[in-house]
Amino acid sequence: MVTEELVSVQSGSHRHKQALTGWLQNYGVYLAVVVLLLFNVVFTENFLSAANFRTQLVQAAPVCIVALGMALVIGTEGIDLSVGSVMSVAAALVPLYLGAGPVTAVIVAVLAGVVSGLFSGFLVARLGIQPIIATLALLVGGRGLALVIAHGQLVELHNQDFLALGTGEVVGIPVMVLVAAVLAVLAGLLVRRTTFGRHLVAVGGNRPAATLAGLPVKRVLMGVYVISGALAAIAGVLSTARLGASDPNDLGLLMELSAITAVVVGGTPLTGGRVRVLGTVFGALLMQLVHATLIKHNLPDSAAQMVQAAIIVAAVYVARERSSR
Repeated sequence: MVTEELVSVQSGSHRHKQALTGWLQNYGVYLAVVVLLLFNVVFTENFLSAANFRTQLVQAAPVCIVALGMALVIGTEGIDLSVGSVMSVAAALVPLYLGAGPVTAVIVAVLAGVVSGLFSGFLVARLGIQPIIATLALLVGGRGLALVIAHGQLVELHNQDFLALGTGEVVGIPVMVLVAAVLAVLAGLLVRRTTFGRHLVAVGGNRPAATLAGLPVKRVLMGVYVISGALAAIAGVLSTARLGASDPNDLGLLMELSAITAVVVGGTPLTGGRVRVLGTVFGALLMQLVHATLIKHNLPDSAAQMVQAAIIVAAVYVARERSSR
């Protein structure tokens, strides 16, 4: 009798733990953002100013854009470590084609991201190379290519039409933020309202079963890496416009880690089979708020990196606990 009661108590405790981990993975990122906002409202001077909110959103926009592509890749149980280097290549290409007009420069830069995604997708889907190895090669090679294109030099840009992409506003909203918002909506529609999105989730959930079911697995894998490359290039273009200079040396450094963190914290498991677009957006906002909060309270940037690492560990633990149910 005592044994049965003990088992019942343990079973109840286990169910509560499972419910908590499930809730945290689904809603933890929203709670964390709210808590950080309230903390800053109380303890950070001028946090509620419109200028500060604009700054936070603008700084979060490139991470958000890259993370959207990363979420799609992770949804297929993959990973894309090349996004930072793709941003760098895009930045290096902009000055070369800006003379032909900002539209041409943007198109060329984004096409470079598409080509990068095609190459990654080919290695993963056609040659069967592990995503982490395939994209690691591009992480290294892409950064080197960017430095070769730019001759290792920072180039200042003066085309006002192009710079407006990074500093301009539409009805008071920064262009970068609007672009990120539109891309987030499109990503959400892609995942939830299209056949490609359903195939993406199926491939990530059980690739052998998806193959046996006749789903276009290779096409889906190629597609997510192309989208990830294109979004990384867009983020690179917008960041270049905001900085007013092409800097292939530093642009995009560690962006892959920030994007992965935003995705995982947002509730998309590294094991694939699920994509949480809104969670990814809030994950990017959370990373920016953590960084800004620590800096505003005179803590070094290294502290933000340590907190980011702790958040990754916590998010992966919660995801593992949930998947073990």
